Amino acid sequence: MYYAPIPLGPGCRLWDTSINVLRLSDRPLAITMTLLIAGALASACSSPKPAAPAPAPAASPQALWGDMKPVVSVKELMQYMIDPASDFIFDSVSTVIQPDGRVVEKAPKTDADWERLRVGAVTLAEGVYLLKVPRPFTPAGDENNSVGPDATELSPAQIMAKVQKDPVEWNARIEALRNVGLQVLEIVKKKNTSELWDASENLDVACEQCHASYWYPKEDAEFYRVLNKRLTDFSRSSSAGPRGKPPAGSSRP
Repeated sequence: MYYAPIPLGPGCRLWDTSINVLRLSDRPLAITMTLLIAGALASACSSPKPAAPAPAPAASPQALWGDMKPVVSVKELMQYMIDPASDFIFDSVSTVIQPDGRVVEKAPKTDADWERLRVGAVTLAEGVYLLKVPRPFTPAGDENNSVGPDATELSPAQIMAKVQKDPVEWNARIEALRNVGLQVLEIVKKKNTSELWDASENLDVACEQCHASYWYPKEDAEFYRVLNKRLTDFSRSSSAGPRGKPPAGSSRP
């Protein structure tokens, strides 16, 4: 008796124990059986792995149900929709110290308070997407504070050129604002007052970063350093009065 090794291809080998070779006359039958078994198993071992399924095609942008035609400029859209909606969020919580030292805390308490906040969040989350619709940045004839040596704002043409050069940033700024609206909607669902402070801060950061990029990028650290110096000098000259004399009514000798 012996065991016949059956090669099955690279990395595959089977020791056939089912064939008992006793007589030379049995070898053709045994060899035939061995070859048949080896052939079947070799086919199983060497068959290629099934190909990975093809990745699903990327979802195409959702088609609009109709054309979108802007009515107002970006500046007007901000003034009459986005800013008022933001104020619903900013004004929802506050801490005010009265002249007599009393601390007054403000937060949503009634259903009407929470509903007002919901209106602001929905208006912000949906309305900010209108900034994706191409439109003028200012009303006709409005050049912002972009003329003169002390101008700190970009002109409408400069803003348009910046957006066209890098539309990814423009859309990222829009998404940042929209995320705050979505955040506030979740807060309204849970009526979690403490989280409104974080939402208000997130909204302030999103607004300021967008304005600093597109509206008044020249108002950098150097600008505020010079401005602070001017204000300080003006305050000193005003308190000294004409020719360095104390102003009328001053108790200084």
